[in-house]
Amino acid sequence: MKKKVFALLLCGLPLMINAQDAFDVLQMSQTELRGTSRFQSMAGAFGALGGDLSTLTQNPAGIGVYRSSDLGITMGVDFNSVKAGIETTNETKFNVNNVGYIGAIRLDSEAVPNLNFGFTYNRLKSFNRHYTGGVANIPSSMSNYIADEFVNVPGFTDADLYWTDDFDPYFDGYAPWAAVTTFDMETNNGGYVGIINIYDDGYMRGLYDVGTTGSAIYDVDERGHADEYNIAFGGNVANKLYFGLDFGILDLDFKSVQAYEENLTNAYVMADDEDLFESPIIYTGTRARWGLYNYLHSEGTGINFKLGLIWKPTQELRIGAAFHTPTYYDMRDTYYVSSKLHAYYNEDLLYRAEKGSNDGYDYSSSYTISTPWRFIGSVAGVIGTKGILSMDYEYVANQSMRVGDDRGDNYYDVTDNVKNYFKPSHIIRIGGEYRVNPNWSLRAGYSIKTTQVKKGVDDYDYMISTVGTNPTYQYDNNVHHITCGVGYHYKSFYSDLAYVHQIRECVYNAFSPINDEVGYVPNVSADVKDNNNRISLTLGMRF
Repeated sequence: MKKKVFALLLCGLPLMINAQDAFDVLQMSQTELRGTSRFQSMAGAFGALGGDLSTLTQNPAGIGVYRSSDLGITMGVDFNSVKAGIETTNETKFNVNNVGYIGAIRLDSEAVPNLNFGFTYNRLKSFNRHYTGGVANIPSSMSNYIADEFVNVPGFTDADLYWTDDFDPYFDGYAPWAAVTTFDMETNNGGYVGIINIYDDGYMRGLYDVGTTGSAIYDVDERGHADEYNIAFGGNVANKLYFGLDFGILDLDFKSVQAYEENLTNAYVMADDEDLFESPIIYTGTRARWGLYNYLHSEGTGINFKLGLIWKPTQELRIGAAFHTPTYYDMRDTYYVSSKLHAYYNEDLLYRAEKGSNDGYDYSSSYTISTPWRFIGSVAGVIGTKGILSMDYEYVANQSMRVGDDRGDNYYDVTDNVKNYFKPSHIIRIGGEYRVNPNWSLRAGYSIKTTQVKKGVDDYDYMISTVGTNPTYQYDNNVHHITCGVGYHYKSFYSDLAYVHQIRECVYNAFSPINDEVGYVPNVSADVKDNNNRISLTLGMRF
């Protein structure tokens, strides 16, 4: 029987094929150190202190500490520097990080001295980042990953290479990478070509095999933000116990443009000739260039709730605790994907195949996600009238994230992946303030956030399933913040200046490790490191 070679390309499809996978939801769930300049300069260690507009996003009991009303705005400039391999990309971005108002209502009562309410806007996360790099001597090819993990499975037939209306990307087990489908790409000579080849033994293989060498390049450009609008209420019981409740409305907007290309020598490609289908399909001197190009725009709105307490057993000691529910998002994706393959023999072009999704038009899908729940425990000490030393511990339950359809019903395979891939993150924040005189204060802080992935993911011991049109995934290892700042207060006016240095260690993976009969074949991956600097200014008034 005539052997066919399929060009594995990607097309947008009219179902929920681009609902996000575990690593996409992880990325959209991240927060970073932002807020007022005083909050940033002490590394966000405010869980037991309160009295700051940013505490509504952390421990809402901080609203109960206020004895007067507060109105402020915080602006900042980000200087981002990202290094991938030997390539470094720099860019500058202006942000408004916080705008807020706290209204204090004083009561003529010793039991409840005041009840307060507040409204704030906070930028929780800026997704702006661009990096590009290359990997020499790659150990495998994305085409092999596609063949091994989504084609060579029990019960798979040629008909499964094509989309059908009843295909469900979450429950049809042979294709957990949802939007993958295939096309016969017919050339001018009448042959069929592609990146997955059917051998005489009936087993499909990619472009990379014994004797193949190659390199890869990648380019990732991300844009967008996660913003939170807070409505909070809190109070004070006998100047000992402070409480607060917060309702958050979130706006998320994320755009990603990614390109991945391989250049392979002695690649396993099919000849563009019907008469050679029964012959060996490998040539010494063949070369293949193929690439995958993805565009994604994710946008959504969400809600969450926070509640917190601060207890002041003595004038010198404060203890705080806060709980954040998951953020429940309704999401919509718009996406486009294309692929191309160029095959050469002795530098002569054998054939070229290119295809884009949905004949060049974008597709869209709707779904729901829920982010991790969080717990924050805090302690702070007040040193006379001059100093404050504060520490927070935050537990982020990454294993609790969920993805569902647009009715909110969970996708259970993605839930299983979340549990298999992720572990809780731990964040420690330490901050201090020293009052030089009644008008001037100096501040400094440090925070560290631990990785979200289990050791097996970081050691490439797992096959990573992704959903959508992009097999690429990335995750953070440790994230550090080193901070300092200065504050000035005169009568009702205050001004704070902060400097934040962020060190972010990230791992980029073009595709999953490949599971073959003898173990996992390494994938194409690279270390990415951010060295970002931020200067922010807060202007405010208390009255």
